[in-house]
Order: sequence, then C-alpha cells, then structure tokens
Amino acid sequence: MVEITEVRAHSRAEKQGILKDDILVSINGHEICDVLDYRFYLAEKNIELLLKRNGEEYRANIRKGEYDDIGLEFATPLMDKKHTCENKCIFCFIDQNPKGMRKSIYFKDDDSRLSFLHGNYITLTNLKMADIQRIINMHISPVNVSVHTTNPELRVMMMKNKHSGEVLSYLKVLSDAGIKLRGQIVLCKGVNDGAELSRSMEDLSSYYPQLDSVSVVPAGLTAYRDGLYPLEPFSPEECAAVIKQVTDFGDRCMEKFGERIFYASDEFYVKSGTPLPEYEFWGDFTQIENGVGMLSSFEYEFMCALSTLDEEEKKIERHITIATGYASYGMIKKLSDRLCEDCPGLRIDVVKIKNNFFGGEVTVTGLLTGKDIAEQLCGRELGEAVYLSRNVLRSEGDLFLCGMTPDELSSRLGTDVVFTDNDGGEFLYSILKIEL
Repeated sequence: MVEITEVRAHSRAEKQGILKDDILVSINGHEICDVLDYRFYLAEKNIELLLKRNGEEYRANIRKGEYDDIGLEFATPLMDKKHTCENKCIFCFIDQNPKGMRKSIYFKDDDSRLSFLHGNYITLTNLKMADIQRIINMHISPVNVSVHTTNPELRVMMMKNKHSGEVLSYLKVLSDAGIKLRGQIVLCKGVNDGAELSRSMEDLSSYYPQLDSVSVVPAGLTAYRDGLYPLEPFSPEECAAVIKQVTDFGDRCMEKFGERIFYASDEFYVKSGTPLPEYEFWGDFTQIENGVGMLSSFEYEFMCALSTLDEEEKKIERHITIATGYASYGMIKKLSDRLCEDCPGLRIDVVKIKNNFFGGEVTVTGLLTGKDIAEQLCGRELGEAVYLSRNVLRSEGDLFLCGMTPDELSSRLGTDVVFTDNDGGEFLYSILKIEL
C-alpha cells in the first residue's frame, strides 16, 4: 500500500474521484508496494484500483491505452524507501568521503529498482530468491551487477558480507530466465586482479549472450582512507598490463561470440598513456556511464559536429575557459586546439583542476567541487564564460559536492558558468553559440 500525494488535474484518476492522501492498495488484485509493482500492473487497458480513504476501501475502474499514465503521484520516485547497502566493501568510495558533506552523500544504496530505473549497479546481496523471481516475472532488464569477482570466498572478503559469495548463483538464474545482465568489476591492486581477473572474465563469459558487457574499472582512492583496507593505486605500467589482459580476453570473445564483452575503463588508458581505441572498438557503448569509451565517444561526436560547420559559423570571436579534471584534460585540450585552428577568432583556455577536496588518486571531472574550481580559477583572465561538465552537479543541477551553488561559483569568478552534457557535438555547438 502506498499513499497518493498528488492527483494531476484533468487526469483519468481525478475523473474517477481519486483524491490526494488516498491509499493505493492494489491494481487488478495485485498488491502495490513500490514503483515496479505500479508500473508493471498499470500496463493494462482495463484496470481496477482498490483504494482506501479514511480507513474505508473503495474501487475505481479505468479504461486507457495500455501504457498510458493515470495521473497519480507519490512521495518518492520509488514509492518506497531506498534499499540500503548491506556490505562493507574494501574499496567503497562513500567510506572515503571527507566529513561535513550533505547527509545524502553518505547514504549507500543497493537497490535493484534503481538498477532498472537509473542504471545503478547492485551487488545482489540484499535480494532473496523471491526478489529474483519478481525480476523475472516482470521482465526487468537489464540488471546491472557489481560482480568484482566470481570467486565466492574472495567476494566475501572484498565485500565483508557472508552472503556475497552464494548470491553469485543468481546470475545463472537470471541468465537462464532470459534477463539481460551487465557487469562491473572494481579492480583492486593485489586483490582481484591478475589470475583472479582472468577467472572472473572466464566465468562471466559463460553467461553470454544474456550478459552483454562487463566494465573493469580501478578502485577510486581518496585521501581519506585512514583505518580502511590498505589499497594502493595501479602504476602506469600496471594500468597498461590491465588493458592488455582485458583486451586480449575481449579479442577471444570477439572471435568466439562476435562481441568483445569486456572493456577496461578510460582511466586505465589515461593513466598508462595508452592511446584510446577507435570509436568502433567500444561496441554499443553499454558501459559508457562507467567511464568506458566515454572519451572516444566524446571525440567522435565532436569531430562529426566540427565537420558540419559552415564558414559563417567559424567566424565567431570570443574567449572562454574550460575547466576539467586531470583524466579528461588531454582530450579536451586536443579538441579545443583543433577547434581554434578552424575558428581563428576563438580563444579557449583549458585548465586542469586538481581535486584537493578528495585528494588521493581522484582525477575524474565529475568529482570536482566548486571550491576547488573557484580557488584554482580565481585571478585568471577567464573570458566571457567558464565551461564545466554538468556531471559536477548533483542530478537536480543545483549543487556541487561541496555544497556550493552554480550562482555562487559564477559570482566568485566574476563571469558566467556554462554547464554542458557529455556529448561532444553539443559541447562544440555550445562553445560556438549554435542553437540546434
């Protein structure tokens, strides 16, 4: 049962007399506990809702298009509380956050519903067989799984959860039922790399074609690891070795399945100085949100957009600054220089921002804070705008990780701040002020 917090005006629900604060009990006899129940059972042309008002039950019958909404809103997108993580992973980034940040930043979710709705990766450790069966019954796909290792004993050690090894059996259950899987391996030096990584890739490849891709990403290490498991960063030479190991296995999968399946993240390439593969290497870019193929995709989109510019569009005259993390600096500088060759009236200063807030080995742009950006840009000639990736803000687009707002940063820098999505074409058009 879930409480209705709003009924949209002129909606089917309003026409049936459903009111705010009513309780939704079931749809066509199926109990409604969260957003997955609601969306799944709502997908019918004829629905009967059982509701409660002031403790009294009543029914409402609605005819609609199969996938049409009926106008009900609820307190949270999940219509339920988030499921918290039950693990204590040796590489957990949240455990490495400095003190004094927003309370929500310290919350660890491990929710299968967020895997379906937003692409979050889950460990499977807080799921029972009934939950797995529900995923199968509702055809929820893909399920994004943080695997890390297929060695049950090692997984227990890495995740500090006695059930984390046995739940690996869910992978086969889901695969056999036709549920698409996507995997993630957070690689920890001296723990699940080397022979253990080879084992994990071999085991996971057996789930193809239901498992369509696996990303191998390095554990993020901040300066706040006192009292935590002693992890060390991969050296440039070790990063190159990881790339070779993953790519060689991917080559074998390509020969066997016609799909590479396994991909090392961009961070390994950047740190080792290994040239990025061509755009086609990354397949369907199913792991791009994990930083896998993101730089190659961005370059491809940028160059495609550049090739479409006419001479009039190249006549723009302006000076801007682009602030970026160390990991993407090389690519952004290369593309900016290329753009300025075609647009001689354009001046772009690309500044790499050191992440003093998190310290350690954190180099990705998405974890930069307004505080670090402000401190390292103040006093510079910035031009008419500073460009930043939208990833530096939380999903609502109103706050940096440090709590600073975009307006506060703009005020401190004395210039406009422009946020762009991770699309090379849109990035270029924004710089040139070309409206699509």
